[in-house]
Amino acid sequence: MIAEAGLAALWLATGFALVQVMLAWGAAKGALQGTGAMVMTALRRVAVVQGMLALAAFGLLITLFVLSDMSVELVVENSHSMKPLIYKIAGAWGNHEGSMLLWVTVLATAGAGVALFEKRLATATLAATLGAQAAIAIGFYAFLAFASNPFVRVNPAPLDGRGLNPLLQDPGLAFHPPTLYLGYVGLSVAFSFAVGALLMRDVGPAFAKAMRPWVLGAWIFLTIGITAGSYWAYYELGWGGWWFWDPVENASLMPWLAATALLHSVTVLATRDGLRAWTVMLAVVAFSMSMIGTFLVRSGILVSVHAFAVDPTRGGFILALLGIYIGGALALFGARIGTVKQGATFELVSREGALVLNNLLLSVILGVVFIGTLYPLVAQAAGVQLSIGAPFFEKAAAPVGLALVAATAAGPLLKWRRDQWNTLFGKLLVPVGVGGIAFALVFALGGAHWMPSLALGLAAMLAVASVIPLIRRNLRRTPLHIYGMVVAHLGIAVSIAGMAADGAFKVERLAAITVGQNVTVGPYRVELLEVRPAVGPNWSALEAHLKATRDGDTIDLFPQQRFFANPPTNTNEAAIATLLDGQLYTVIGQGDGQGRWQIRAWWKPFVTLIWAGGFLVALGGLLSLIGRVRRERRDAENDA
Repeated sequence: MIAEAGLAALWLATGFALVQVMLAWGAAKGALQGTGAMVMTALRRVAVVQGMLALAAFGLLITLFVLSDMSVELVVENSHSMKPLIYKIAGAWGNHEGSMLLWVTVLATAGAGVALFEKRLATATLAATLGAQAAIAIGFYAFLAFASNPFVRVNPAPLDGRGLNPLLQDPGLAFHPPTLYLGYVGLSVAFSFAVGALLMRDVGPAFAKAMRPWVLGAWIFLTIGITAGSYWAYYELGWGGWWFWDPVENASLMPWLAATALLHSVTVLATRDGLRAWTVMLAVVAFSMSMIGTFLVRSGILVSVHAFAVDPTRGGFILALLGIYIGGALALFGARIGTVKQGATFELVSREGALVLNNLLLSVILGVVFIGTLYPLVAQAAGVQLSIGAPFFEKAAAPVGLALVAATAAGPLLKWRRDQWNTLFGKLLVPVGVGGIAFALVFALGGAHWMPSLALGLAAMLAVASVIPLIRRNLRRTPLHIYGMVVAHLGIAVSIAGMAADGAFKVERLAAITVGQNVTVGPYRVELLEVRPAVGPNWSALEAHLKATRDGDTIDLFPQQRFFANPPTNTNEAAIATLLDGQLYTVIGQGDGQGRWQIRAWWKPFVTLIWAGGFLVALGGLLSLIGRVRRERRDAENDA
């Protein structure tokens, strides 16, 4: 009965979403006429109930996986009774149907959160926002009901399931999809706010202040999700890289780029009443990128370890939803943009001007990634096979990215509204000097190519510039959101330094050696001591014992070739030694039957800075979110 209860909860949630749309129309109309308070109260309650029902449906699906109920087709296809508990739970969203249920659950609970906590918006605008959120949910409820029902029974029930994809049986992947979904769907709230503000002609600072925490929260989760996903691919796939420009990786990067631009734009609107039309447009674009990412991952048009290759008709359903929601929003934008007032103006040399430049550069990078990701798919549909790989993205996006770093360094040093060039140059003198020295040292002493050397120099410049806003401040009285900005920008500098160091100084060796032989990689001499069998909870493996020696110090490493029986899959498990100055990364390949084994090893100086910086960026966002919420709550109490 658990599966039937879950399906019933989904249908009830769909019904409440329909009621929510109708109540939203009535509440908005009543608010404009000075009535409708009772309708607004009912609207809030319906939104909360809808969120609770969606959450209940997803909780019941997790219960089915935990209990290994093999009478449910989704459990059979994606779990096994012998799986560790964490992977049984992760199996609930490690598939197409479950991931879409997670999507709509986050969507509905986010709408419930808006209904419960949003008190600043005009009643009509809030009602329209809740109506837009419910309208999005209806499309995804319909998708689950008619194309991807996660509660389908199978009769007769098999004795056991096929198991979760072994590549997804990793703690990082257990948490990576939910964080990304919280980011993706969090942008739906920003989209609904934008639609509500356009419908009610209420685009202004109040709308931006209401939307900003949701944008910031979504951006934090996207940052964590992308960072965790990058590290998972780095150590789980055994290829030694941290970003492959895979279309599905790009599908998560594009919403992050749009959300980053939106975050800066909504801050200008909330604090300085500027960039009104641009903020609304970015809200639409950011959610559009989330929808496009959903289509890419779940349409079956991509083959990737990240993607769910499913019936293309489901992709058509998602594409139709994308056309309805995004096409409708763009049509609304075109119809109502003439009613959006200009807002406050500012000079070119100002913090607002720097943020506009920041947004433009982010938009250019977004355009490069968008075209590079979708063009091969369009060409394939036309009968032309082509591939766009890392060289294109790196050559097209890297120069723009470096310019973006320079703009990020300069922006916080400028005054709002108006500033002077000579003042900016004076503040940038020390950061530019430090960056120039770093570039010269790396290029002259390290022998690196000019591009990674320049990236390291700009990273040093940004690191110094990021802490300048704290100079001459009373650190105890400095607002928390200022610390958040400083930490986030410092995190970007740290990540760029790690990327540049990996590109400039990594060393790779591939060798076929026998037991007792060794290979040199960077400062390490790696010796193969033995190859032996190993057994885990639900896998068997061939495990190499490597001894890495550097200046008399030794490290033992145990890379593996694993075999999973359910489903039958072979994987490589890299063995990684993390040190203060980098990582030694090793993988064992196939044997040749004559005692020789392929050993692939990398020495990657300071590569861990990439992910340390990513989590610093997320921490900065969290500090800023806490600071903004505290400040707005304090202002509300003072107004009361």
